[in-house]
Amino acid sequence: CSAPLSFPPTPGMIVSGISRLCFSALEPFGELQREVELHRTYVSQSVHLFILYFFNMAVLATYLPQEVLKLIPLLTGLFAISRLIYWLSYAIGRSFRAFGFSMTFLPLLAMLLWNLYSMFILEPENLLA
Repeated sequence: CSAPLSFPPTPGMIVSGISRLCFSALEPFGELQREVELHRTYVSQSVHLFILYFFNMAVLATYLPQEVLKLIPLLTGLFAISRLIYWLSYAIGRSFRAFGFSMTFLPLLAMLLWNLYSMFILEPENLLA
């Protein structure tokens, strides 16, 4: 179910490559233009958050009861949509990106806290088994 999570960085990678090709520079490895730097930052942040989200999602899927497992696809969709909102708001201006980042970070933090609670409080006897 976490396979669609690899989608959000992909448009950023494509646009980053196109923007790097479109901006002519005498030194291609020199100072980056603002537009190129914007997409590069988005892609690197998305990859880092994707790794955190993927591992939290894997642990969350093991500790959730059967009735609540429908949250996994919903959280996956929320991550994808929130990264796209973050990308659009980051392109508009740096002051608008807090909403998209909070839509990504707060569910990630909630999953981390639930995972730690499940591992150490609810089932401490199965921690190392």
